[in-house]
Amino acid sequence: EPAGAGALMALLEERRKKLAAEGLFDAQHKQELPYLPRVIGVVTSPSGAVIRDILHRLADRFPTNVIVWPVRVQGETCAPEVAAAVEGFNMLPPEGNIPRPDLIIVARGGGSVEDLWGFNEEAVVRAISESSIPTISAIGHETDSSLADFAADKRAPTPTGAAEMAVPVRSELIAHVDGLGTRGRTSIRRKIARARDGLRASAAGLPRPAEIVGEARQRLDIAQTRLAAALGRARQKKALQLARLAPRLNRRVLLQTISTHRARIGALPLQAAMLRTLGAKRQRLEQNWQLVNSLGYRNVLARGFALVSNAEGQLVRSASVLAAGDRVSLKFADGDKGATITGPDAVVRTSVKKSKKPPPTSDNGQADLF
Repeated sequence: EPAGAGALMALLEERRKKLAAEGLFDAQHKQELPYLPRVIGVVTSPSGAVIRDILHRLADRFPTNVIVWPVRVQGETCAPEVAAAVEGFNMLPPEGNIPRPDLIIVARGGGSVEDLWGFNEEAVVRAISESSIPTISAIGHETDSSLADFAADKRAPTPTGAAEMAVPVRSELIAHVDGLGTRGRTSIRRKIARARDGLRASAAGLPRPAEIVGEARQRLDIAQTRLAAALGRARQKKALQLARLAPRLNRRVLLQTISTHRARIGALPLQAAMLRTLGAKRQRLEQNWQLVNSLGYRNVLARGFALVSNAEGQLVRSASVLAAGDRVSLKFADGDKGATITGPDAVVRTSVKKSKKPPPTSDNGQADLF
């Protein structure tokens, strides 16, 4: 079996494979570092060159707030203290008395495999992998490697490199912002100049306002002159009409006209009453005429009856006044027939006879059936 450093390296490789199989080192879980963190949490020893290098480099590049969580960086208590520090930063409330970091740096100086072993423990690796705050690992020198480096979102070769990775250079950022401002102002000036040139070119093709207003003023003057002349003519015309009407407007003529119209208006109710009476009489006459037509003897003949008269033209009202051999005339709706009385059961012989006009009666030409 391997012994010493060889045994530690074998154990380290076995642990790396196990944690990698769980997905703790997957790139899809890595978080982007904030561009300009307001608060940086540092997990390291409070004494030594590491914290001094980080603070000095941050002050040189971009001064920001730093919170140090002191831990032992080697020995038996190293791993639980580092894991507790990372978890403690994550548990800080955003609006608490102690500001919650936007970025965590886990740092330690260089050393042997045994000195750095605490950063290979599962507790530290899991705490860094599960951190919701982005993390940078800076364990040992550039040639050193630990499982904490695989779990962190970014790995820095040294603690100083971690500080450089955490914040930009303030002077460079200011220069960059100034450059952006200069380019923005230059771009705006160019756009304004192009717009001004375009406006001038467009204005060159437009008529001058004085020309537009002058033409409109001329048309207005002409219209005003014509309107004044038209008003004068209209006034003269109305004056002539008034002069012609003036004789008709004397008091005697007006009173006579009023009296005539008042008489006409007073006669209107009498005329309306007369019209209503005439309408009622006309309606009653039409009704009587329809009744006379329905009771006239010609309508009775049309229903199958006949009018019998003797040789003298007198109506026969009873069969007892006739004897055999008497000549009679039968009047039907469509014409007259002659006949001879032969007896009670004899057949009546008829001869065609032109219809005579019915004898005049006192009831509008209506004959008596009986």
